[in-house]
Amino acid sequence: MDYPVIKGASYVLAHTPDFIPFGSTQVFARKSNDQEYLSSLKKHQRPFEDVVAYPANQCFIGNITPEALEGITAPWYENQIDGAERQGRFGEIMPQDEFFALIKHSDVFDLVKLTPEFIERANQRLSTHPLLSHIVLDDKCAMSATDMHALVEEHIAEPLTIDGELIGCVKRAHDEDENLSAHIILENLSVKASGVLAALHLKKQGMDLSQVDYIIECSEEACGDINQRGGGNFAKAIGELVGCTGATGSDLRGFCAAPAHALIHAAALVKGGVFKNVMVVAGGAVAKLAMNGRDHVKKGLPVLEDALAGFATIISENDGVSPILNTDIIGRHTIGTGSAPQAVMTSLISAPLKRAGRTIPDVDKFSTEMQNAEITKPAGAGNVPEANYKMIAALAVKEGQLDRSELMNFVGKHGIPGYALTQGHIPSGVPYLGHGRDAIMNGEINSFMLVGKGSLFLGRMTNQFDGISTLIEKNTGISAGSSFDGGEARKLVAEAMKDVAERLLEKAGEQ
Repeated sequence: MDYPVIKGASYVLAHTPDFIPFGSTQVFARKSNDQEYLSSLKKHQRPFEDVVAYPANQCFIGNITPEALEGITAPWYENQIDGAERQGRFGEIMPQDEFFALIKHSDVFDLVKLTPEFIERANQRLSTHPLLSHIVLDDKCAMSATDMHALVEEHIAEPLTIDGELIGCVKRAHDEDENLSAHIILENLSVKASGVLAALHLKKQGMDLSQVDYIIECSEEACGDINQRGGGNFAKAIGELVGCTGATGSDLRGFCAAPAHALIHAAALVKGGVFKNVMVVAGGAVAKLAMNGRDHVKKGLPVLEDALAGFATIISENDGVSPILNTDIIGRHTIGTGSAPQAVMTSLISAPLKRAGRTIPDVDKFSTEMQNAEITKPAGAGNVPEANYKMIAALAVKEGQLDRSELMNFVGKHGIPGYALTQGHIPSGVPYLGHGRDAIMNGEINSFMLVGKGSLFLGRMTNQFDGISTLIEKNTGISAGSSFDGGEARKLVAEAMKDVAERLLEKAGEQ
């Protein structure tokens, strides 16, 4: 049977230090008048150059592999990569001024206003961007700083600032509906803009977005008004700006596990013949900026949660070459599973493999909750990916598939270091999709299991946990009788990998 394939994956970061005050931790700090924390927070923020040079971020956008990242001495923020580039194999790290311009480009109801001076500056920056040079902001969105200050003071708008200078504002979309308040509009436009950037990087990788039939957006924000909170539709809003003229779509929500759910939904639509090409995309979460800021400041660390993350991928019909998403191997945390760690891991890892006659050690890599430990450990949450790998290894030992003496070797061999920002849905399995696809295409591994986990109890509707998983593996070719031989696809992949290798060798020579 033919399986859907992963055609490509993109990852982006938008450095937004001046959005940190809108993060939930900072919002609560203002409500409790915690001036000590708020005043010290600014001193711990990083410049854009440090964000680009941060090894975990370079891994996220594809300039170094997880294996290379693991070889860099921790803490990574003290061992930055010399000559690091903002553009990567999978995406880019965008500075704040360009992202603010992209937010304005994403605004179709004229809710974002910018100063004339910033419009001129933004247009100059966009004109040299490889994906955004077609965008030209006009004077229709201009407003004086004085008028913006008045709107902010009257709580009609949220400020857009760069280094303390007011360069723009985001207005509310309704006088009374809190679902359309300036704060919510700012959050939602940030989701849209970061999703647009991620989708455009799929185009940069050679994918024709006009051929996308369906879009699934799977971030954590809710778009709607008082009558239909969370009604959507980020998917079509993003598709509109990136050229998906032949697509429809909808939003899927599942807390942190949403991207994994979305991938399986996309695969089912393609495998069922409903659509040929489905894009899964997600923008970043403003609420998660500096979510662990208190602990980072208290321990003298830089604020590492200083960027919005986005990702996108396309699931398509089998091309005979790209890694397949094996829809016969789907792990699911059912309502009857319970929340005990062993029960969760059994339902997501060993049970689906066992049904297919596979063992846990048969899987080359596991991509679970890929949070960066440099962010989570100071906050007391430990090394989340490593804890997951130890649990998977222990399960393999329990089921007689692994000798107890090999437990830690299993963690090193089958695990991946966490390198994703704590943006909720972003770390949950999907960060490795791009690297894992490359590793399969290069013959380095044959398979990896993508595991999404979530906390449904956050909505106060249930105490249920959530999780879903699937196996992505080497393509062994399409069904007999097809005329497709994969030759052209293999040629394109070989050329792309040759280009990457030459660029890395050139950079190594410079260093």
